[in-house]
Amino acid sequence: MEPDQKSTVVITGASSGVGLYAAKALAQRGWHVVMACRDLAKTEKVAQTVGMPQDSYSILHIDLASLESVRQFVQDFRASGKSLDALVCNAAIYMPLLKEPLRSPEGFELSVATNHLGHFLLCNLMLEDLKKSTAVEPRLVILGTVTHNPDELGGKIPPRPDLGDLRGFAEGFKEPISMIDGKKFEPVKAYKDSKVCNVLTMRELHRRYHESTGITFSSLYPGCVADTPLFRNHYPLFQKIFPWFQKNVTGGYVSQELAGERVAVVVADPEYKQSGAYWSWGNRQKKDGKSFVQKVSPQARDDEKAERMWDLSAKLVGLA
Repeated sequence: MEPDQKSTVVITGASSGVGLYAAKALAQRGWHVVMACRDLAKTEKVAQTVGMPQDSYSILHIDLASLESVRQFVQDFRASGKSLDALVCNAAIYMPLLKEPLRSPEGFELSVATNHLGHFLLCNLMLEDLKKSTAVEPRLVILGTVTHNPDELGGKIPPRPDLGDLRGFAEGFKEPISMIDGKKFEPVKAYKDSKVCNVLTMRELHRRYHESTGITFSSLYPGCVADTPLFRNHYPLFQKIFPWFQKNVTGGYVSQELAGERVAVVVADPEYKQSGAYWSWGNRQKKDGKSFVQKVSPQARDDEKAERMWDLSAKLVGLA
């Protein structure tokens, strides 16, 4: 392949954890990876540390918490002249110890703004780029998590996600509102709610656009990556015990490298072309390491809720 014939993938949050190792795995498969991150110098350093060849990646600035930054990123990407063949929405923040909500530049609660609203805007804007892809089957992949699903062991730990009737979104999602359901601020629930929105977004993208565009929309849960930087804002003791517990008690532990590899196969391999699917390797790692299409939580498969979430989110990010 000519260098300019490489398939191009954009990965958000590619400067650490699963995003970084997904970037590395796709670069090894011959893709050009656009690493979309907040800290450019750090990203350059880690790309070299994990041994990504210099010509296999480029780095573009994005701060998903800022809608303006998301729009700027899309402009910068288009100015690069690259075609877009896959988009991976991976970045997420998790701040379980907050007492009071932090706010995005637009005034939204920060974890929902970053994990959901920023990605929601990015997906909608970059649909245009994916439609122009000459790849056989362009893909848009949104990372899921077991914690979105109370039907699963990992999702049973309270607080459970609950979008309610999305009153918080309906009322503008700014001070004094900090939760999607309009109730009082709970940082762990805010994270889980944002991940339910991620799955609803994927399903709604599939429903609205798969047939007309041929783009494959999917999500995955790559297993429990217990030592990822996602937990950097948790108690130090938790950061020590959780990986041990997942390795020795639940058997759910997955390394960042293996999780990144799993993201890469969902992006690149032919057997993952089913649109609307939520891929899982199970929380108890199946011995054969095979993935399967998992049923998402009752909330995340509620089509009416998906539609309402979509319309309200579109309004909040200025698309409506």
